[in-house]
Amino acid sequence: MTAPLLSRTLCLAVFAAACAIPAQAESFASSASSAGSASSASISDSISDSSTSSSGDNKVAAGDYRVIDIAQAPNKKDTIRLTLRAEAGQARTFFLDVPNRAMDQRQVNAGEVVRVSERVYGYEFAHADTQRPFFLALQDAWHNDLASRKVTI
Repeated sequence: MTAPLLSRTLCLAVFAAACAIPAQAESFASSASSAGSASSASISDSISDSSTSSSGDNKVAAGDYRVIDIAQAPNKKDTIRLTLRAEAGQARTFFLDVPNRAMDQRQVNAGEVVRVSERVYGYEFAHADTQRPFFLALQDAWHNDLASRKVTI
């Protein structure tokens, strides 16, 4: 097995194990374990450019973003759309579509700050005040690798 494939496989195993850990288990220091209760989806299904942004891509910079609007995501049942604007640097604005289940423990409200951290698997979105992740936007390849598959024995 090549080093990148082994590294990716190991990260996926750690991520999968972290997702199985109850949210109360705070003893693990890695971001994957702290995100164990976070919901996830692929970047292409969750992040889109706003009409006010000039970059035209789905790339997001790590940092703090203010929630400027919350609405029902168009054509996505049980999903909310957060409009996020960068707090510093360029006035980057983008949409984040988040499944409602990601807000089961705590809602995100307009005016709040969300911290975005770039991870090897994609982006982690957390409440800025507690650093507690609520959503993971996974690179499409990672998302596909984590998909459930029917196994025949």
